[in-house]
Amino acid sequence: MSLDVPADLLARAERGPVEDADFVDCVRASLPYAWEVVSRVATAAPDRPDGFADHEVPPPSEAERGQLLRALASDAIRGGLERHFGVKLAFQNCHRVAAFAPSAVDSDRYRAFISPRGQLLNQSPELRDC
Repeated sequence: MSLDVPADLLARAERGPVEDADFVDCVRASLPYAWEVVSRVATAAPDRPDGFADHEVPPPSEAERGQLLRALASDAIRGGLERHFGVKLAFQNCHRVAAFAPSAVDSDRYRAFISPRGQLLNQSPELRDC
């Protein structure tokens, strides 16, 4: 299961749409490692001249790796995080997460990061089964 959904939030979702803030709070509580990684790069990116920040440290355990994968593989979770932080997230391997300020999304750096070439260059035997 990706998220630990409180009963009251589940009941509200069964009745109709929920507020983004409530959804993001659920993500923050359910996936603390993923939240930490994403919030670190998302808050750093807008302050950098190139609008880019990334995290390249492998997670300390499979549990944390799973959190990161669940957060970034889900369109709803990833989209909620992007809206909350006001950035575009990009993901390579099982641990390399980048955040781009909106002004950097059309940059050469962004296009290189999300390109097939960028993906291939970021591979290594150690990360094959991550």
